[in-house]
Amino acid sequence: MLPFDDDSRAAVGIAQHLLLEDDPELFRVSQHVRALDPTGRRFASVLRETIDQLLNGEVTGRYDWKTLFKTEKTHAGTLVEINLQREFRFDDGISMDYQIAGIDVDCKYSQQFGGWMIPPEAMGHLCLLVWADDYKTRWSAGLLRIRREWLNSGNNRDLKLTVKAQHRDKIHWLWCDAELPENVLLHMDPADRAEVFRPQSGQQRLNELFRRAQKRRIGRNVVRTVAQQKDYMKRVRGNGGCRSALRPEGFLIMGDYESHRRVAAALDLPVPHEGEFVSVRVTEVQSAGPDRPAALLDGRYWACAKEDDTPQPAPELPSHTR
Repeated sequence: MLPFDDDSRAAVGIAQHLLLEDDPELFRVSQHVRALDPTGRRFASVLRETIDQLLNGEVTGRYDWKTLFKTEKTHAGTLVEINLQREFRFDDGISMDYQIAGIDVDCKYSQQFGGWMIPPEAMGHLCLLVWADDYKTRWSAGLLRIRREWLNSGNNRDLKLTVKAQHRDKIHWLWCDAELPENVLLHMDPADRAEVFRPQSGQQRLNELFRRAQKRRIGRNVVRTVAQQKDYMKRVRGNGGCRSALRPEGFLIMGDYESHRRVAAALDLPVPHEGEFVSVRVTEVQSAGPDRPAALLDGRYWACAKEDDTPQPAPELPSHTR
């Protein structure tokens, strides 16, 4: 169950205005961060990349948070803090992690919602509280002015505290229960995933990935984890890569080029973001229509193939222009 149901969302919305009015510094930090990332896509990408960095799939073949060692999970908070600072170029804080809009802000990450460990020295300061869950494919980030009465007592040796559940409505959410870029391998059908990893050859594993994970954004890290080879990106492209291997079967593999994005949009598919691919098997149709979106390629219309459509070679994708 997600941490935000309809009732809690309504309560959060009412509380946000009061928090901003009562705390000018919180308002300034909130405005600054939202101006840097109006949609939250950059923030979500940092969280996706940090989890992938910990999994280190290219070397380990891992894709599941549960397979991390305890020490690796403990290191996650530090990596989130570092990677957010690199992405947004936050200044170093005086007594906290960052200075944002000239105000000291501490950063705390937890994969368990509400599990942020607040150190005693953060009392009275603003904290950027970050949560991401790879299994639920959700994330949130909010600001909280740390007050002793809002925290549970600490039972650990370093006296770190957690936010009481009844006071989580004091958090000003910058992004609330937003969508985390999908860990495709984690969320694949287990039988499909087993078939992806069955071949010994990295190229064959990638071919199977793009056959079985159609109409989904597949990020670089997924490709890296499946290929487990240094030249993994080369193995997706044409000239012997997945594009040329799967084209006779009717597959298009669109990348983050503008021309490819237009094809994905015309087919009503997820549009690849930077570093992502989307694969689909297509079939020739007479024309585009509201019931069957189609893309014009090589002077003919192509639509997403249905299961019973006879396989036919796919057209060439447009030239690569970003």
